[in-house]
Amino acid sequence: MKTRLTRADERGLKDIGWLQSNFSLSFGPYADPERSGFGLLRVFNDDFVQPGGGFGIHGHANMEIISVMLAGSMNHKDTLGYTEVVHQDWVQIMSAGSGLRHEEHNVGESTVNFLQIWIEPKLQNIGPRYQRRSFPEAKRENQLTTIVSNEEGQAHCWINQNAKLSLGYYTEAQIIDYQFKPLNKLLFLFVISGSVMVGKQAVAARESLGIWDTDTISIACTPGTRFLLIEAPINH
Repeated sequence: MKTRLTRADERGLKDIGWLQSNFSLSFGPYADPERSGFGLLRVFNDDFVQPGGGFGIHGHANMEIISVMLAGSMNHKDTLGYTEVVHQDWVQIMSAGSGLRHEEHNVGESTVNFLQIWIEPKLQNIGPRYQRRSFPEAKRENQLTTIVSNEEGQAHCWINQNAKLSLGYYTEAQIIDYQFKPLNKLLFLFVISGSVMVGKQAVAARESLGIWDTDTISIACTPGTRFLLIEAPINH
């Protein structure tokens, strides 16, 4: 097993007052040749948006864009006709495909924190689509929950790529044995709170661990640990 650790204070940072973005991978003003994507996982941002702040109307094409809401409430409005507000524990995905435009703003009274994830698609120029689902934390205690998958279903969001995203929330110390299909895939682990051990590697809150050259890992969690696990293809 090979790994690449990114500590919280090693991430890139963009702070413009209403927005604080922490970049685990190169994005925008942050460029690090050693962290220029991870396979087809191109962007992983830990974003904080102050009340009243937000992103004006802008466009995307041929990218799978996933938002995992960790705190607060943010609106979503797009050129597909969707207008709604998403809250903590919600996950939304846009398959930008041939192109769409959207905007999002903090519409609550507290800071929004969400994970912004971009994965390159399997098929180019498909019809754009939007989807969101709620994953209440109270229903996810002490288990690993699939939130995004390449397999369509009612229990998770669907992605146009051979990828999978799972959220873990453990109130008690626990060891999770995780096995995945090793064909053309990497693993990316991000600890939201608490800490984990993967083999002999400790990973603390807001740190990430890229993992490859294995098809199984053991994740030892401390009580109160929350983490996100991404299976991402190496290439198309």
